[in-house]
Amino acid sequence: MVKDPKTGEAAGVALNLGQALGRQLGVPVQVVEFARLALVLEALKTGAVDFTFTNATEIRARDVDFTEPLIQLELGFLVPPTTALRQVADVDKPGIRVGVAQGSSSQGTLGRVFKTATIVPAASLAQAQQMLMRGDLDAFATNKGILFEMNEGLPGFRVMYGRWGVESMAIAIPKGRDAAMPYVRLFARDVRSSGLLQSIVVKAGLRGTALPN
Repeated sequence: MVKDPKTGEAAGVALNLGQALGRQLGVPVQVVEFARLALVLEALKTGAVDFTFTNATEIRARDVDFTEPLIQLELGFLVPPTTALRQVADVDKPGIRVGVAQGSSSQGTLGRVFKTATIVPAASLAQAQQMLMRGDLDAFATNKGILFEMNEGLPGFRVMYGRWGVESMAIAIPKGRDAAMPYVRLFARDVRSSGLLQSIVVKAGLRGTALPN
């Protein structure tokens, strides 16, 4: 979720899709904010929240139910101005410290893929930005939608060209709501076919989208 610095208006794919579903159902929508995605997923798992939009991984599907993927986002790295890293293949090297959001799918994936680089969890994106500015990290890894947003607060930093993977983003609801899933899946198909999803993506300023495989 991002906020317009001039108007204070919030926008985001999860936020705006949730609002659209609430309007369609004729029920009020309560927005609940968390410092990082792992906390959102834990709240979804326990039923403390009813809806979000996130990376639909096999591991997460054990705890929540997903619609079909609606968007793919490239995964990449945000690096400092003075970096010697030029391409994605340069990152997994001895002595390279790569930040990830604590409890994120990036942490799990890179933990399996990296051979020599060190993974450094950050408790929040704000903390990750501070670590990058202090020189405590050589790169930060997540989807490019987040990286480009972080980059706006870090002049001189850049989102590295290329990608190390993609995230398949889908609507998620708590397990055990089997009667709701056909409706939510139909809603997901409708927002994509009607063009509403694309308008939400544009409004949120989401960047780093990838063509589906």
